Amino acid sequence: MNSCAFRQEHDLLGVLDVPADAYYGVHTVRAVNNFSITGTAISIYPDLINALATIKQAAALANAELGLFSYKECSAIVAACEEIRAGKLHDQFVVDVIQGGAGTSTNMNANTDNPDVGFLATLQAELFSSIAQLVHDFLNGRHEQLTGSPSRR
Repeated sequence: MNSCAFRQEHDLLGVLDVPADAYYGVHTVRAVNNFSITGTAISIYPDLINALATIKQAAALANAELGLFSYKECSAIVAACEEIRAGKLHDQFVVDVIQGGAGTSTNMNANTDNPDVGFLATLQAELFSSIAQLVHDFLNGRHEQLTGSPSRR
């Protein structure tokens, strides 16, 4: 990656510089800055990255079967996961191996909530707009309307 060029992204904590050619976003940069425990990125474990992509793909297929994702949305995630499992983009998994075990930073690294630069969103930007809207609706009390069951708050 070219470390000289950056884009600015923001979250609830403020603005950070993110490498311009990175597929991840602000949350991953925060995780790297705050939890660099060993200095070793999870990308050194390709089986872990492939397993994560397999889980994301299975979740997309399950959500499509439940009618929560369209065929187009599911297809985009499946295609992105297959690319990752083929060994592409492994260098983009930059969170620390110890933090990677915690889960949150790893998942944010894999599918950041930024609809313009998310890992999978980079491959299919419009997909994440739909996913972000589903998450937003869920978090804002529309869980019941979307799923037919009450939210567990």
